[in-house]
Amino acid sequence: MPSRVRSGRSCLRSLRSVPTRRTSRALSRSWTVGAVALAAILALGVFDLTHGDRWSAYSRLTLQPLGSESELISVNGIPYQELTGATDPKIPPWFGDVYRLFPERTFDRVLIIGAGAGTDTAVALHNGVGSVDAVDIDRVIVELGVSRHPDRPYDDPRVRLHIDDGRAFLRRSADRYDLIILAQTDSFTLVGNSANVRLESFLFTREAFESARDHLAPDGVFVMYNSYRESWLIDRYATTLHAAFGQAPTIRSYPEPSRVLLAIGPGVKAGAETAPAIGGAVIEPASDDWPFPYLRDRAIVPRYLLALALMLALGVAAVAGATRVARAPLGRFSPHFFVLGSAFLLLETRSLVTFSLLFGTTWLVNALTFFGILLGVLAAIGVNAVIRIPKSWPIYLALGVSLALNFLIPPDKLLLDPAWLRYTAAAALAFMPIFCANLAFTYSFRDTRSADMAFASNLLGAILGGVLEWSALVIGYRSEILIAAALYLLAFVLATRWRRLADRELVRVAAGPTDASALDRTDPAAPRTAPAG
Repeated sequence: MPSRVRSGRSCLRSLRSVPTRRTSRALSRSWTVGAVALAAILALGVFDLTHGDRWSAYSRLTLQPLGSESELISVNGIPYQELTGATDPKIPPWFGDVYRLFPERTFDRVLIIGAGAGTDTAVALHNGVGSVDAVDIDRVIVELGVSRHPDRPYDDPRVRLHIDDGRAFLRRSADRYDLIILAQTDSFTLVGNSANVRLESFLFTREAFESARDHLAPDGVFVMYNSYRESWLIDRYATTLHAAFGQAPTIRSYPEPSRVLLAIGPGVKAGAETAPAIGGAVIEPASDDWPFPYLRDRAIVPRYLLALALMLALGVAAVAGATRVARAPLGRFSPHFFVLGSAFLLLETRSLVTFSLLFGTTWLVNALTFFGILLGVLAAIGVNAVIRIPKSWPIYLALGVSLALNFLIPPDKLLLDPAWLRYTAAAALAFMPIFCANLAFTYSFRDTRSADMAFASNLLGAILGGVLEWSALVIGYRSEILIAAALYLLAFVLATRWRRLADRELVRVAAGPTDASALDRTDPAAPRTAPAG
């Protein structure tokens, strides 16, 4: 579904959630603004659809003619892949150089990750390979290649087509290959709104290259090529390949700006085309914990910091405006629920990244991850409805233990066989903190006297949590677990030992909120009226 249409549906759900009771003029104006925004979003979506664009689960694809025998696929308006035949004189040289570098070799089994519309596969078949496993994550791009590529490479019986994530395919496959090609895997797309990871990020980490190495035949070759727009990026990939394979890669550059081919593996002899250290700088390899190959250093660039600061300021201003319209006093703000919201966003991001790494960055994995998160919310609500937990400390203790396990056990230790065991172990490890965190939230929310302000405080905290997600660019995703743990410890203290503002009215005894004896005896200033609801 087009992203603009999805945004329109979100707007529609927001409009439907507006209370039906008599509203103020400000609320009426918000209806008008929301309706106009919804109409604009849907109009833009229809405009795109009527101009022949195709929508995959990941991006908007546009097909444009290039002369009489070739076509160009653009992704989100950016030129991406050409549908060019293997013998076309206009085909870029790096496709064929994979085979010209090794004229004495005949590659029997070939794996192409990022096969796309099929040009890499067509060139492989033209050079006499025995068989090809073509892997690509985007079904629509592959379908364009099946129907419109001039060589029809995917119709060849030597080709086996796999719609899958590259890392996930390597993880499931036990085959070994004479040649593995990491083709032009450049998605221009993030995994999800809660992570700063692109679809291809986990293909360029040290662990990914080690996985490819383990699938090579004794004299196999690993090749990657693309347009690497910065010289330091070439250094990063060369350094990462050296760390994974224990040898320096052979590098061939092309006149076309930034086009580079890198080859490495037991079948590659040390050649004269190994890359020099540009500027003598040491570029840190990307890893599964820090999967940001396009970020030179561990830092958040100033323009992102400015954007994050503006987002925080707008969030605070919006909440302040809403509380003024609703005439809600500042004393109803809950620091406890605010911190819970911040911490939970970090857990959500960690879960998404972990499952993307273990099972691939496909849309189905993302959907199942969010389904698991929502299931954890529902399960926590059910537990609190059935079982009256007298104290909160066992919940926070279980949450601390689950966070410690997530910090101490790296995701690659969960790569177990068979697949059902891997899914079970990963789900248990990733979703246990989610369940415990929701148990802590529902435990507090169950007895709060101001449910609306508690939920508003939680949402405002979620904005801060969204900002804190960007700390992964500096410290990596594993260390974000420590931030989440610190926040949950603070939330526990705010609810039990250091109550401020609305948190003074949290009820914390087993008798239940409707019993007058259930008032907070630790706070003599607490009001002596039973909470509503």
